[in-house]
Amino acid sequence: MAEIVLVHGSCHGAWCWDLVAPILTAAGHDVTAVDMPGRGEAGPIETATLDSFARAILDRIEGRAMLVGHSAGGFAITAAAEKAPEKVAMLIHVCAFVPVAGQSLADMRQRMPDPPLLGAIEVAPDRSRYGIKPGRAVDLFYRDVPPKLAREAAGRLCLEATRPQETPLASVNRAAALPRRYVLCTEDRTILPAIQQEMVADWPAAHVIRMQSGHSPFLSDPDGLAGHILDFTRG
Repeated sequence: MAEIVLVHGSCHGAWCWDLVAPILTAAGHDVTAVDMPGRGEAGPIETATLDSFARAILDRIEGRAMLVGHSAGGFAITAAAEKAPEKVAMLIHVCAFVPVAGQSLADMRQRMPDPPLLGAIEVAPDRSRYGIKPGRAVDLFYRDVPPKLAREAAGRLCLEATRPQETPLASVNRAAALPRRYVLCTEDRTILPAIQQEMVADWPAAHVIRMQSGHSPFLSDPDGLAGHILDFTRG
């Protein structure tokens, strides 16, 4: 049995794993989906920091866990691994950012050619948070998700704190020394496939799995995504 912690990305919550978690649990694993600070009962958005994201993950680990991070969740799981690598068995990035030392998520996003997300967000006047513009979420995140499910997911999106995404990690050496896997989504319109490939260019080819999906495989193909995660539990 593996301990698996599922971490959402920007403007999402633990709910986005609702179709994947039961499959992993049914396979005999101990599965937890975590709300990052700024949503649910995890604390107000004003208190959200990258460090608080890392602590929210580590607080849910009982032994050594496989951390699965989607999109911006790649930063959160890497931050957790940097703080306590002894509590992490593996890092699994699902069309997720792979942090580079000294660069924040905002830095990495701005370095993308024509970053799709930048034109789809509305930033608060005090720049403390942002949300997705009405009508943009389905095309950006859920283009290949069944329409009813896509509309429901879009309706559950929340505001996201900017401070965690403007905070770089000073080092990623501890995280990089751990076993890592990547699920590259070939139809992604948020983190384009070429960008995903660039982030894992120096990873062993066997550690990068390609999945024909947009940015939300946990909704478009939960069985397929769960299958890949289960494969990773076997080594």
